[in-house]
Amino acid sequence: MRVITGSARGRVLKELQGMETRPTTGKVKESLFSIIQFDIEGRRVLDLFAGTGQLGIEALSRGAAECVFVERRSDARRDRHFRSS
Repeated sequence: MRVITGSARGRVLKELQGMETRPTTGKVKESLFSIIQFDIEGRRVLDLFAGTGQLGIEALSRGAAECVFVERRSDARRDRHFRSS
């Protein structure tokens, strides 16, 4: 998994082991951000059921002011700190 564009473009995200967490496909992620691309900058974002955090990190990379990541799995919550510059 990679960040598509923005300040973190190309950044590789670690995938979680097991079948409990299923990442959003690249096709869905591209479609979602095509729809909301002009509404992200400076906004607060919620990545509910975050898993790897790829949707929230993508939003931050595209200029979101902040993101709250919500995830139940403790191994997914570890070391997931990313802030927009």
